[in-house]
Amino acid sequence: MPIAPHAGTLDAGGAPSGGAAPTGPLNGTVVIDLTRALAGPHAGMILGDLGARVIKVEVPGRGDDSRGWGPPFVGPDEARESTYFLSCNRNKESITLDLKTDEGRGTLARLVRHADVVLENFRPGVLDRLGFPAARLLELNPAVVVLSITGFGHDGPEGGRPGYDQIAQGEGGIMSLTGSGPDDPQRVGVPIADLLAGMYGVHGVLAALIERQRTGRGQVVRTSLLAAIVGVHAYQGTRWTVAHEVGRAEGNHHPSICPYGLFRCADAAVQISVGSEGLWRRLCDGFGLDPEAPGMASNEQRVRGRPRVIEVIEAAFAPYRAAELLPRLAEIGVPAGWVRTLDEVYDWEQTRSQGLVIDVDHATLGRVQLPGPPLRFFAGPDAAEVTATRNAAPPTLGQHTAAVLAWLDRVDAAGDAAGDAAGDTAAGVAEEASR
Repeated sequence: MPIAPHAGTLDAGGAPSGGAAPTGPLNGTVVIDLTRALAGPHAGMILGDLGARVIKVEVPGRGDDSRGWGPPFVGPDEARESTYFLSCNRNKESITLDLKTDEGRGTLARLVRHADVVLENFRPGVLDRLGFPAARLLELNPAVVVLSITGFGHDGPEGGRPGYDQIAQGEGGIMSLTGSGPDDPQRVGVPIADLLAGMYGVHGVLAALIERQRTGRGQVVRTSLLAAIVGVHAYQGTRWTVAHEVGRAEGNHHPSICPYGLFRCADAAVQISVGSEGLWRRLCDGFGLDPEAPGMASNEQRVRGRPRVIEVIEAAFAPYRAAELLPRLAEIGVPAGWVRTLDEVYDWEQTRSQGLVIDVDHATLGRVQLPGPPLRFFAGPDAAEVTATRNAAPPTLGQHTAAVLAWLDRVDAAGDAAGDAAGDTAAGVAEEASR
């Protein structure tokens, strides 16, 4: 069953400037995005990719914090844009509101009344002080779904701490698992706590929208950077909670599967994933190795003796250049791959074939390329692809303020007219009943 807007949501009134009409599974859903930086904006962008109309509320004159995060910046000085901001704000409209003023708060209240979803990632208590605690949002619109993202949770002994990605990576344990070894903790090369919190938040929003179809009521969905990191501990988590082993960084090799990781050859390094005994035998047969050699006859033995396994395999790979080695590995059926730089990734035909590079028309930058949405939709297994996004460029600060305010005037007027009509009908029924 499709996710339908709630009964109070009126026509979204078109797409952001520069984009085609909204399409996708969430077409008709209105999202008010009060977030800044990355976790919340990433969630809003995903919802926009899925077809929702996302109205981003920004501080006048300054906007989202990430508009100032750089270099790199692009465009003329008087209208420069941060590439950081561009990374997480496609498929949105931007309006500016000063929420410290009565006028700004009044406009936000109007937006909430017509919204399906509200996103916020303020520190606990900040939105309350602005006059919009969760209870007020649900009072304004009992059907609205509120996504609230914090650094370390909304309660608990450290619930009020500010949340920044690298701090959460360290506190959440992911840095202790990343690096060349136990004494070399490293951050993941992208803000993974922020990104995962945004993704988990979207999961919660979609679930709440589905539940709303059954109950007619909205609710509050909460997640945090800490929760997102702990949520992806996977086997490293149960390694501790069940086996009471503390996982530590082991460089570019898997802690529980061997050989699985980065191996040197004549001119570079390649990655292989030997995840079964069958694959181990294929690798050995293809390169003249003994699969039953002492200390290598089972995955458990190979994991315990990993340094020796690495030595043996790199000796077998040493005569080959990477361009020769990878086709050889493919021929014998062993999963393998390059380690690409980002320019190589975006030039790769496979990346482009999956719609992962898109062209958009930006209001000040003109035609630019952005990383594309990671989901594709098809009407059936053999059907043509269904276009799921409008692929609108990230907005300039306040680009859509006038248009959104005009839309609010229209939907408020339409709501008042509908209320008057309902009142006239009720009066007529009462009059008829009294005769």
